[in-house]
Amino acid sequence: MVRELSISFLNTKISLKSSIIILIEEKLESIGVKLPNPPTPAGSYVPVIRTGNLLFISGQIPMEDGKVIFTGKVSDGNLETAQKSARMCAINIIAQIKRELGSLDKVTKIVKLSGFVNSMPDFTQHPKVINSASDLLFEIFGEKGKHSRVAVGVASLPLDSMTEIDAIVEFLE
Repeated sequence: MVRELSISFLNTKISLKSSIIILIEEKLESIGVKLPNPPTPAGSYVPVIRTGNLLFISGQIPMEDGKVIFTGKVSDGNLETAQKSARMCAINIIAQIKRELGSLDKVTKIVKLSGFVNSMPDFTQHPKVINSASDLLFEIFGEKGKHSRVAVGVASLPLDSMTEIDAIVEFLE
């Protein structure tokens, strides 16, 4: 978006134009996030469904270069690693959005995340794990990144992944 400012000074109208939006991809770069190629499905489903102005993004696990990079059960002893896993899931969600829309600047709202944590039975800090994904989306998209969410513990996840997160995203063409 370009904002135009007009100033009248001594009966002369001066028009100034300035860009006031930082592109989302520039923001990613500024915080050191490089989007990977979006992971391909590990089963009989598609990674993204587009309907109307919504994207339904299938569960993303912490994959990089075709390999799950964070595996195993989450406990109080590996909370930080689990947070890195959830952050990687969010990065893969962003990569799926980019592949589907071509530009991340078309996103108008991250509507909802559903976060699943492959946790030990006595682990109860699921929200702290998924917070790292939520925080990254807010950092990248600002107010558009605020969303509703669920964070739950599960007995297992595909490919022994530590976390899996799906998303609903609103966009404009």
